[in-house]
Parts: sequence; C-alpha cells; structure tokens
Amino acid sequence: MATHTAPLQGVTHLLPQTDRLRALHTVVRDRQARREEFVPTAARIIRQLLDAALGLLPHEPRDVTTPVGRTYHGLAPAGPVYGVSVARAGDSMESELRLMAPATRLGKILIQRDKTTKLPHLHYAALPAGIGEGHVLLLDPMLATGGTALAALGVLLDHDVPEENIVFVNLLSAPEGIKAVHDRHPAVRIVTSSVEERLNENAFMLPGIGDFGDRYFGTDAPA
Repeated sequence: MATHTAPLQGVTHLLPQTDRLRALHTVVRDRQARREEFVPTAARIIRQLLDAALGLLPHEPRDVTTPVGRTYHGLAPAGPVYGVSVARAGDSMESELRLMAPATRLGKILIQRDKTTKLPHLHYAALPAGIGEGHVLLLDPMLATGGTALAALGVLLDHDVPEENIVFVNLLSAPEGIKAVHDRHPAVRIVTSSVEERLNENAFMLPGIGDFGDRYFGTDAPA
C-alpha cells in the first residue's frame, strides 16, 4: 500500500494500483454500469480498503494452538475497534465491515449540506459508549471538498476520540479534500483506493464516479 505525504500534509495511504483494482474501478466508473454490477464491484474495493485500514491499527501478540498441536505466534487487535459511517453513502461500507469484523461496534453520523449556503449541518449522531478509548474507522466513500469530513471528524473529537486514533476510509479522494482534512487534523490517516485529479465547478471529482450513494442505492434512476 503506497503512502503519500507530500505535497499534502498528514499521511494518505493509497491502495496498490494493481491491474485488478483498475479493472474494478473500470466497472464502477462506467456511467453505463448496471446496479447489479456496480454494487458487488464496489463491495470488492471496499473490502480491500477495510483490510488496509484495519492493518494500520495497533496489534498485540496472541498465541494459538493449531490443529496439529503446535503453537502459532500470532497477533490480535490491541484494544477496541469502532466503525462510524457517514450516512447515507457510508452505509455501504458499514455493511462490509459488519461482515468482515462482526464484533465491531458501530456508530452513525448524518450530515447534510444546506442547499443555499453549501455548508454542512449535523442532523444526527449515535456513537457507541466508550468510543474515545479505542480506534475508529470513519467510513465515507467520497472525500471531495472535505466539508462533510471535517464535520464528522468534529463529532468524533467532541466524543474524546484522539485524532491519531482515527482512520478515514474512502473509495475516492480529491486532493482538495485531503488537504482540507490534513490542514485541520494532520494526525488523521486516510485510506483510499484513488487520489483523483481535481474537483470540477460543481464539486464533483474528476475523472470521478458520480454520486456514489445514488448509484449504490438505486436512487439515480428516474421514477
């Protein structure tokens, strides 16, 4: 997993840009992709992202006995891990985390932008008790301008989560959003499968994927 530190502040972990990952991106970026193609393909990328994010968290030694009676000197997560999804698009990542790590306690944040001011407003937050004592995967497929990300990070910090204990996981990241997050919270690590070229005048990423939530949940189709 490549790590980018300049010219952006903080640390951004980019998934290895393998042919397989590029093939998956080819499907989800295709404007003609059907939902029955888009959803499972996005899920495959999300699982790679979550594996990479979980690998950044601290581990401690754990010995187990194998079926042939030998000892394997392994590892286990050191301390509790929490997942917090930014609704609605983040729900797609929450469902994959639940499958991969069923014991992970989950929280949810709902942030919506004012149509006039374009500023993010917090509408709802439900976080597990004790979240400030563990490590948190913040889940949102898109990091565009960074406004929603900063609002969500503010919620976690208000609940005593140290920023160095937060890993922000997203499918696509714009340089503008990465800079906004790391300018404000340089200790937050970002895991992404693509750093895009830039944002267009409507704050969509280029080359982009469109509205991930609409495409994933099927609300982009005409009634």
